[in-house]
Amino acid sequence: MGVWLSYGLLGGLAIALLVAAVTDTRRRQIDNGLNLAIALAAPLFWWAQGLTLAAIGWQLGCTVGVFAVLAGLFAFGAMGGGDVKLLTALALWIKPMWFLHLLMVMGLAGGVLTVGLALWHVARRHKERPVVPYGIAIALGTFWVLAVDYLPLLHAGGPAG
Repeated sequence: MGVWLSYGLLGGLAIALLVAAVTDTRRRQIDNGLNLAIALAAPLFWWAQGLTLAAIGWQLGCTVGVFAVLAGLFAFGAMGGGDVKLLTALALWIKPMWFLHLLMVMGLAGGVLTVGLALWHVARRHKERPVVPYGIAIALGTFWVLAVDYLPLLHAGGPAG
């Protein structure tokens, strides 16, 4: 039952990430309601994964740390508020070591996205600075972690928490 519930919740998370990427691309905004739904579903995922109270404590502690660092980046104008909230909500789902994988893939995808968008702006002779929909990079980083780290463990029936 836990494995199937985990798959269902991860599928719901994947859909939410697609919505975040699309809305960020279209409106340069990730809705608060979507971020809240992702955050509120995390405890159900913990339960499905069989996380211990100690593991949940680590998850929450790391989430607070992620929020503190990203809020600082937001204060300096280096990140958008929706990106901070989405990554904070995702930190509730993703094991701390695997969250580093997410950040690395997100950074690489974001770099490619930024360069591509900059080249497109130059080619179209846009004068303003391009606004990068980083929700795409966040989604790609999370999909990577789900595919590489979570799904093999779920398939094997082992605990992913």
